[in-house]
Amino acid sequence: EVQLVESGGGWVQPGGSLTLSCGASGFTFSTYPMSWVRQAPGKGLEWVSALNDGGSSTSYANSVKGRFSISRDNTKNTLYLQMNTLKPEDTATYYCTKYQAGWGIKGVLDYWGQGTQVTVSD
Repeated sequence: EVQLVESGGGWVQPGGSLTLSCGASGFTFSTYPMSWVRQAPGKGLEWVSALNDGGSSTSYANSVKGRFSISRDNTKNTLYLQMNTLKPEDTATYYCTKYQAGWGIKGVLDYWGQGTQVTVSD
């Protein structure tokens, strides 16, 4: 059974930083691209970032480019999202997702974690 478990969310002031983690199990983590997707309160899903299976290629939404960094540790079956210079508009539930096919903004996602809440406010 595929499981994706996010952690690391919380409250942070604007300009602050957080690192999200996603522990994966039930599949060969090192052979699949992974992604982070978020959903702000009352809004639709927004793709945030993706990383290929080996961790050598990354892609980011324009809204987070230069502030967020995606990475993975295939020895620990863990995906990360380092978020810097956070803004109130980054407030959302962040989901760790696995690709079924392709990767990047046009890839097909097949499994999602339960999400972790990030709140950016004074």
